[in-house]
Amino acid sequence: MMFGRGGARRRGPEPVEEEPVPAVEWAGVRTFTIGTVERPVTKERPLPARGPRAIRVPGGAGESKVFAPCAYVARTASAAPASAMEACLYEDSESQCLLCYLVVEEREGGERCHRVYGAQGEEIGAVRRIPPSNKLVKHTWRMDQPGHPEIVGRHEWVSGGAKHLAERAALKVVTETVETVLTLGTYSGASKSPSRTLEWWSGGELVMVSQSITTLTIKANWLDRRLAFAYAFLGDS
Repeated sequence: MMFGRGGARRRGPEPVEEEPVPAVEWAGVRTFTIGTVERPVTKERPLPARGPRAIRVPGGAGESKVFAPCAYVARTASAAPASAMEACLYEDSESQCLLCYLVVEEREGGERCHRVYGAQGEEIGAVRRIPPSNKLVKHTWRMDQPGHPEIVGRHEWVSGGAKHLAERAALKVVTETVETVLTLGTYSGASKSPSRTLEWWSGGELVMVSQSITTLTIKANWLDRRLAFAYAFLGDS
């Protein structure tokens, strides 16, 4: 059989079997994303190592770069009520330990409210999607957590004042790094549209910064991570 002047075709390196990335504790997470990539493409890893869809925390660097799961996305189990959305978040990959679930509530004016409940049915808060006033403006987001002022998602360059410019620049570097490895872990050479960056403010305090669902960074320790996870789960579509 002929393979051209080069003789037999060279095969790329064979994928290496790797252990699943261990889960990390969800409550203290600072920066996270959502997806299936556990280990991105590197010189020694021609294909990304994937796992179940989950909230994932970046860690390590180079060949040791990982995205550790801290909450798994799976279909609703018996622990959640019939009113819950089809998918929930679990603390384990076997969907035995429910972390939280969402219930959709339609409101006047096209607003959609997703109430977030814990494993015991306690209300954690809500993530609300507010429709735009006209077609030239994108929808806005709000989060409600009992005991704190409303959390408002605003475009990064129209909130916060000049003192946050350096912080934004630093976050942009982190975001671009995460976005790059995730892109390589998904498909090589594909073009990506710019992500929408929001700053989430509660009163005068910066609570969270999100670049679509690619990178989300918690700034206020009091924010219940399950609300942030719910927003990432819903996506900025």
